[in-house]
Amino acid sequence: MKHHLNTLFVFTQGAYLAKDGQAVAVRVEDEVRFRVPIHNLGGIVCFGRVGVSPALMALAAEAGASVSFCTEHGRFMARVSGFTPGNVLLRRTQYRWADDPERSAGLARSFVLGKLLNARTVLLRAARDRPDDPGNTELAGAARRMAATVDLARAEPDLDRVRGYEGEGSQIYFGAFNHLITSRSPSFVFNERSRRPPLDAPNALLSFLYAMLAHDARTACESAGLDGAVGFLHRDRPGRPGLALDLMEEFRAFLADRLALSLMNRGQVTASGFEATASGAVLMNEATRKAVVKAYQERKQEEIVHPFLNERTTVGLLVHLQARLLARHLRGDLDAYPPFVWK
Repeated sequence: MKHHLNTLFVFTQGAYLAKDGQAVAVRVEDEVRFRVPIHNLGGIVCFGRVGVSPALMALAAEAGASVSFCTEHGRFMARVSGFTPGNVLLRRTQYRWADDPERSAGLARSFVLGKLLNARTVLLRAARDRPDDPGNTELAGAARRMAATVDLARAEPDLDRVRGYEGEGSQIYFGAFNHLITSRSPSFVFNERSRRPPLDAPNALLSFLYAMLAHDARTACESAGLDGAVGFLHRDRPGRPGLALDLMEEFRAFLADRLALSLMNRGQVTASGFEATASGAVLMNEATRKAVVKAYQERKQEEIVHPFLNERTTVGLLVHLQARLLARHLRGDLDAYPPFVWK
């Protein structure tokens, strides 16, 4: 079993990360505020004006820990990593399959089914847990429509139509998403999914969580010897980690969306933690970002039984296990790729 490695998130503006023996030292105004051994980390993510020494980048690369740079509000900019593990035969197979419409459609279908089934489970569980909620009719109706979309996607051999069903399912799911929010704050009303930029607090929260999930998914791809840039559902585009986006589809509702809902519904984030800019974009302040990162790391430590492997693991390791199952399928050790489906 892979050791559960943590991710170091650095938000403090003006911080500088340096090598200290075999550890990472976080300095603020020439004072070491934090120190962690590099072997305890699977990745480092820097937000805004955070510097990293070349010596630390080399240490992280040697240890297999990536260093990612994002804007202060979470938009990914660049990533530093060392030599990619894994053998060339696995990647050559990945590239051939990505160029094969039939094989690409088969894998894309698995990713989409995992996404839609998990999103439907979120709707059904909310309806079950709140039987007297007036929004239950909408949630149950959306779940029924998603079930029909799943049935269509399950039998679809064409890649473009698979993508169409993915979009249709997402539209149904987000059309009912506001009924999943029980907070009475008017700031947490969800009208529609808005990405660049997020136009309300729920979208700002979702986009930030998706950015962290994408980082973890890309790390999982690289750790399994796969090329995180070459996907099957998400096609090649400069700068886009296609395969990482493929893998994270299965975890959007299960991990990111459920966590966003918990944070809003339990009052762990408040309206005062979000700020509207002149352009209309809604962004989280530093205190809220730190609270979200802490909650995300804690959620990743929770235990769950993997539905295919039937082994107990942590939520944070699920995406790593899925990357390894995908690699086994590409090598021919598994007849099909089993998507993660939450039960």
